[in-house]
Amino acid sequence: MERTEDAEVARRVGVSLDAVQLTRASEVVDLHLEGFIPPRLWGYDLRRRHDGHWLRGHLFGHLDFPRALDGGLTGGMWSIATNITRGAAGRWRALQENARDLRASLEATGAMEVVRTASEYRAARARGHHAAMISVQGGNAYEAAPDAAAIEDVVRVTVVHLSSSVFGATSSPLGFRGPRGLTDAGRRHVEQLNAARMFVDLAHVSREGFWDAVEVHDRAQPLIDTHTGVCGVRPHWRNLDDDQIRAIADTGGVVGIIFASSFLKTRATPNDGRMVLAHLEHLMNVGGEGVAALGSDYDGFIIPPPDLRDGFAAYYRLVQLMLDAGWSEARIRGILGESFLRAFAELRP
Repeated sequence: MERTEDAEVARRVGVSLDAVQLTRASEVVDLHLEGFIPPRLWGYDLRRRHDGHWLRGHLFGHLDFPRALDGGLTGGMWSIATNITRGAAGRWRALQENARDLRASLEATGAMEVVRTASEYRAARARGHHAAMISVQGGNAYEAAPDAAAIEDVVRVTVVHLSSSVFGATSSPLGFRGPRGLTDAGRRHVEQLNAARMFVDLAHVSREGFWDAVEVHDRAQPLIDTHTGVCGVRPHWRNLDDDQIRAIADTGGVVGIIFASSFLKTRATPNDGRMVLAHLEHLMNVGGEGVAALGSDYDGFIIPPPDLRDGFAAYYRLVQLMLDAGWSEARIRGILGESFLRAFAELRP
C-alpha cells in the first residue's frame, strides 16, 4: 500500500511538517482497535480505504487498514469482541474462528504482520511492516477453553467487558446484579493469563474486580488498562482513579487513553484532541511518564472529538497538539509507543 508523502499529509491533515515527521519517525502503537467489529456486523471491508465514511466517525468508520498504515500506526492491538449471546462452547468456537479470520485479513495486506513477542514486533518493523497484536475483549470467550494459551496468536485479554460474566463484574451500570468483584473463576483466569504471559487488561472491570485482579496478579508482570479515561479529569464509572493508576504503574504497566468524548470531556476542556491530552497529563502526573499510552477504541461504538474521528489524521493531530503544548520529543515518543513496547519486552521478550 503506497504511503502518502510527508508534505502532502501535513497539508491534508492541517498540521506542521514537523508533526508528521515526528510521528513517522516514532513507534506508534494503539492499544485498542475494534476494527474487526464492522466486518462481523455488516461486511465492512478493512482492506479498502473509507475516507468520508457515511457515519463520519460517529460510532464506526474511524479506521481501516490503508488509513492505519498511512496514518502512522506502526503497531496495534486488534481486538476480537466476545459475543455474549452465545453459550460457553459457542464463544470458544467463535473465538478460534475469529482469530484465524483476523490473522488472515491482516496478513492479506502484505504490509501487516501478526506478532506475539517484542522480538517479533521488532522484526516486523525492520521489514517496514505494521506489527499487529491480536487481543480478546471479554475473557468469557475462554470459559470453555482448555487453557488461556490455547490460541497462540492472542497476547492480551480484557478480563471483563460491558456485561458481568462468569469471571466477574463489569464497571458498567448496566451490569447484572450480584458480587461486584472477580469470582473464583475470574481469579483463576488471571492466574492462567499470567502463566501464559499474556497481558491482563483491566479495562471495563469493576473497581472491586480491579483490586481482586491486582491481588492475585503476578507482580513481576506488567498490568495494563488498554482504553480508559481518568477520574482525576472526568469522574466516570468507566475511568480509573489515582490509586488504580498507581497500581498499574507500580507493575511497570501502561494505561491507554481512549478517544471517546463521553469519557473524556469536561466543561474546562475544548471539544477536540486536547481532551485526550488532559487525561494523559493527569495520568503522567500521578503514575509517571512511563505509564502513558494511547488506546483509541476506534470502531468500538464510540464518538471521538471531531478532529480525531478519522484515524488517518488523528495520530498526526495529537502529535501536533503535544508539540503545541511544549511536550518534549522523548515524552511524545513514550506516549506514542515506546512505553508500551518496554512493557511488552518485559512480558514477552
